[in-house]
Amino acid sequence: MKYVVCVPDGCADEPLAALGDRTPLEAAAMPTLAALARRGELGRAAVIPVGLPPGSDVGNMSILGYDPAVHHTGRAPIEAAGLGVALGPDEVAYRCNLVTVADDGTMVDFAGGHPSTDEAAEVLAALQDELGSEEVRFHPGVQYRHLLVVPAPWGEAECVPPHDLSGKAAVWPSGPAAAQLRDLMDASRPIVSSFDGPANQVWLWGQGRQPVLPPFRDRHGLGGALTTAVDLVRGLGVLAGLEVVEVAGATGWYDTDYEGKRDACLTTLAEGADLFVIHVEATDEAGHAGDVEEKVAALEHWDRRILEPLVEGLDALGPWRLLLLPDHATPLATRTHTSDPVPWLLVDSEVDGPGGTYSEAGTASAAPVPGHELMARLVSRR
Repeated sequence: MKYVVCVPDGCADEPLAALGDRTPLEAAAMPTLAALARRGELGRAAVIPVGLPPGSDVGNMSILGYDPAVHHTGRAPIEAAGLGVALGPDEVAYRCNLVTVADDGTMVDFAGGHPSTDEAAEVLAALQDELGSEEVRFHPGVQYRHLLVVPAPWGEAECVPPHDLSGKAAVWPSGPAAAQLRDLMDASRPIVSSFDGPANQVWLWGQGRQPVLPPFRDRHGLGGALTTAVDLVRGLGVLAGLEVVEVAGATGWYDTDYEGKRDACLTTLAEGADLFVIHVEATDEAGHAGDVEEKVAALEHWDRRILEPLVEGLDALGPWRLLLLPDHATPLATRTHTSDPVPWLLVDSEVDGPGGTYSEAGTASAAPVPGHELMARLVSRR
């Protein structure tokens, strides 16, 4: 038996007038997903436990089968693991976005114009040269997503994720360490602004100490792998002991290599892996941008470029089971994450389920199950 988990990040949404009062999942042409839903089991998952922020760190931890209420310590330290950055016991990591903040304090772009990874690396190197030290260390990541490692006392602050502030007044850090963080963010402006592109400073958030996750194999008796362009998800894989398969064309943006991720899945499973997780960020990015067309297009890419050939490839390998769900909702109207339960789909190649429609409305009557319980449900038939 082979197992696949598909994570279209942030794909769940709300009805939009622009889509005829449908959600992107309802409006997108997804014949393969519809066919899978007709033969599967469907429901709703509470991937974000009460009291935790509705982020991809929490949601993807749930999807991998770990209860965030027990294991979550913050977003940035998970990304640190993905970058191979070890934190000392007296250190915390911050997520360090390259952003664009207007002179009037409005968060114009939480992604700083989506610089390329190479372009951003030059900016991070300059930040380290000008502002870094042995205790304050900037680490380059992917596109606009980077890290800052600082002494533990710097972690004593309340910080707002920049994607929650799109088009709004920037809410600066508060708490005991706020002054240090604000000074560093202000000092970054002339450095970041000196490079080509719209980004003009860093934004610090998502701090925490290094978490410890029990090995995935110990919990589920299976070896697994994943592919993603996002350091956060890569870090969860590292912490869980999953193999991280890199795809050269994976960008974390609309232009990501869907075929490369699909082929990585099939090849890794054919080579002996039991389970593979495919994570694609494009739907979430479209949600944050409020881009209706791109969100619908990303879902259609999922169907045509991943799911259709993936099912054919899995059939050739033998029996399989597939779980599909997002890590949270990212409604286009609000352009940020919510804690609302999300639809899930579980398909078994040998045993048909009751069937249904994979959409928010199609699963609305189902009582939400804790998101971290779905992985055990997926691998329970071996």
